[in-house]
Amino acid sequence: MNLTVDAERLRADVERNGEFGAVPTERGHARTVLCGTDANRRAREYLIEQLRGADAEVTVDAVGNVAGTWCPPSADSDAAPVAVGSHLDSVPDGGIFDGPLGVYAGLEAVRTLQDADARPERPITVVSFTEEEGSRFADGLLGSSVAVGHRSVDDALALTDADGTTLGEALSGIGFRGEGRLDPSEWGAWFELHVEQDTVLESAAVPVGVVTTITGITHCEVRIDGEADHAGTTAMDSRTDALAAASELVLAVERAANEVTATDSASAVATVGSLDVSPNATNVVPGAVTVGIDVRDVRQASIERILDRVRETLARVERERGVETTLERPFDLAPTGMSDRLRRAAHDAGAQAGLETTDLHSGAAHDTMHVADATDAALLFAPSRDGISHNPLEWTDWDDCAAATRVLAGAVADATGVTSV
Repeated sequence: MNLTVDAERLRADVERNGEFGAVPTERGHARTVLCGTDANRRAREYLIEQLRGADAEVTVDAVGNVAGTWCPPSADSDAAPVAVGSHLDSVPDGGIFDGPLGVYAGLEAVRTLQDADARPERPITVVSFTEEEGSRFADGLLGSSVAVGHRSVDDALALTDADGTTLGEALSGIGFRGEGRLDPSEWGAWFELHVEQDTVLESAAVPVGVVTTITGITHCEVRIDGEADHAGTTAMDSRTDALAAASELVLAVERAANEVTATDSASAVATVGSLDVSPNATNVVPGAVTVGIDVRDVRQASIERILDRVRETLARVERERGVETTLERPFDLAPTGMSDRLRRAAHDAGAQAGLETTDLHSGAAHDTMHVADATDAALLFAPSRDGISHNPLEWTDWDDCAAATRVLAGAVADATGVTSV
């Protein structure tokens, strides 16, 4: 198949989307597009305008997931569509590529097939999921979690932001609280293109990555209770210092991750990313500390090994330091493998386009993790300069955007039954 992506059209869409919620910055391109804000409304409206311009029928479900379906005369309207997309929301002061590249690459894949007069046998649906980043509501991957049934529509709409506004109220306020529920189990396949957010592709000088597995993620919250006391009058051997105990835990998490990467899985990572110290006063022995831990790997066994070390460390500091500890595990995503069928289609599309592709894993979560529970799913990566993401300096060269979109279009063509153009 000789598919030619309109690189300038793709760039224009991504740049235009980057204007919504734009934040002044001395370097790079920053945007803040939180779910249910005016910037989010403008981004959604622009997307719908472009979808309709590509002859797509647009729907919005009850949690604001946007879907535009192109069903050409060649396609069986009853056949399971091939879906492609990502998200439009951002973190505060985020870059312009994370999410929108995948949405507009999906749209550009449709336009590319239209320009080539291709005759797909299945419809193609371009999707923008609601609240992928989790910057205002929930923990992220919200729209896709509802779509696959991991969270109910009612529970999602009742979620509140820091000011007490519900998701339902926010979506109604911008006119994007629709009806029904997008259902990925009705799709024949799903593709997502995303910026890598790492340096594997850049280091290898390869324009397109094909993800094998999306990392599993576990968040733990540890509470360590000691006894607050006067920093000047409490003897060192009379203290029950919660922060000193927490410091042992921090180092134990790091050691455990290093051991796992050296012996079991090089992709494992573990991070203590937050400490909440009480009373947090210089002249008071810390009485309580809450510790936030993030553990990730493509192997669940590696995650569990690190968490076993966390539990062992907590038991030891209880014995040795007299503190009391609790551990909660409020957030768990299992490692998610990608479809072999769709991965082959992506590699074949790269070969046909004369573009090198390579296998790699994803260390970040994506909506594709949820969609993979409902249908065959694939995740493609475009290179990220210096691996920077969630930052105004996030950058993917426009040529790399076009190259990855060309591979995406070829893979979508394969999945929809296009044999030649």
